[in-house]
Amino acid sequence: MKSVGSILLFFFSCYIITVFSQTIPITTHQPQPNQSFKPNQTQHQTAGAGSSSCSYTVVIKTSCNSPSYTGDRISLSFGDAYGYQVYVPRLDDPYSGTFERCSTDTFDVYGPCTYPICYLYLYRTGYDGWIPESVTVYTYNYQPATFYYNTYIPNGIWYGFDFCRGYVSSTTTSAL
Repeated sequence: MKSVGSILLFFFSCYIITVFSQTIPITTHQPQPNQSFKPNQTQHQTAGAGSSSCSYTVVIKTSCNSPSYTGDRISLSFGDAYGYQVYVPRLDDPYSGTFERCSTDTFDVYGPCTYPICYLYLYRTGYDGWIPESVTVYTYNYQPATFYYNTYIPNGIWYGFDFCRGYVSSTTTSAL
């Protein structure tokens, strides 16, 4: 009986070593420019929540590699694979210390209700060169969506992430 236990322990040890010694590929997604992206300007945030409006909390961390403060104008747009989009034309306020180096800023945003958020773009205009670390969007219906930038946002172009491809077909298929 002792030899069976020793054999099982040996095979289990070999299995563990094999599993943990394999290299697991890490997929890193970098933000991309999207020259064709146009925010739906008729569905931008409103001051109050109406019957077809939902609230979101957007948390933006500014990189410690960013300038100490910025006067850049920062806009945001995010949405789902079904075309529901939230657009915030201006988040910045240089007089309040928004987007200072190594800071975290939280915004309450209202807009159309979405399904899980699968894309997010930032738009920056100015000369300071603001660098976001990450953007997280919280809603009560779904898990928070976090997008990791940690890179310079080019001036005058929507820049970010779109993970929506295949999302509609995979959710439709799983619902059948």
